[in-house]
Amino acid sequence: MQRFKSWILPIAIVLGLFFHEYIVVLQPALPYLIFMMLFISFNSLDVKEMRFTMFDFWLLLFQLVVSTAMYFAIRPFNEVVAQGAFVTVLAPTASAAIAVSLILGANISMMSTYLIACNLMVAVVAPLSFTLIGANPDISFWSSFVTILGKVFPLLIAPFLLAVLIRWLFPKANHYINRHKSLSFYLWAVSLTVVIARAIGLVMTQFYEHRTMFLWMVVISLFLCFLQFFVGHRIGKRYGDYVAGGQSLGQKNTVLAIWMAQSYLNPLCSVVPTLYVIWQNLYNSFQMMQKERKK
Repeated sequence: MQRFKSWILPIAIVLGLFFHEYIVVLQPALPYLIFMMLFISFNSLDVKEMRFTMFDFWLLLFQLVVSTAMYFAIRPFNEVVAQGAFVTVLAPTASAAIAVSLILGANISMMSTYLIACNLMVAVVAPLSFTLIGANPDISFWSSFVTILGKVFPLLIAPFLLAVLIRWLFPKANHYINRHKSLSFYLWAVSLTVVIARAIGLVMTQFYEHRTMFLWMVVISLFLCFLQFFVGHRIGKRYGDYVAGGQSLGQKNTVLAIWMAQSYLNPLCSVVPTLYVIWQNLYNSFQMMQKERKK
């Protein structure tokens, strides 16, 4: 069964690629899958071990500085690609990162601290950034803030609070959930298949009209994936957890990134985080295969 886990992500990508027209009907179930996946992962978390450290500070600083730098560096050549690069780097850590980190052996308390800090930071920074970019001047700062926070809270804070409550009030239930925490990985695999299916549909509708720009988006998304995992691994290694650093910075909440791009920026720029979905999960597959070989 452990070896089978290494192949779940490639299978999810293949299913999403060839059967996207059928799988996309499951999209309304995606928030519920993410909620359950995160709830199960948070049940193994000891809140007392959560501490905001320089590890979190450097990762947050990277997201803020590099997302802005990428936008202004690419903007003179193509505004749409620049917006796509910006929202991809700024996007918070995916809730699925914890599920993958459980398999790879990362420090879950370390991951969870950054996951919460990162998502709250994006809820504040993203509306301000979209206002400065001026992609949609009709949407006010407070309107954007409330809407984005409304997306983040149910899928992040709510399962965290519920897991803490169950750990405190129902320790036996908490123990039972922890015994079956590998279920979060399979929930993530299903979620990934749905996200890939939606992403493939978007790419196929845009490719023929914007071939050159699409090719640039492929290059940029691949570069950003390499850069963020590389820097994340370096920072993580410095603070004692190579895997946690890479997953925290490299594995993005692309579902939220695509939604923000389509809602507040040029909708076409959402192709960049869409492609990023494929790169980051191919790399995750590689990491799990490597871990399996070492065993």
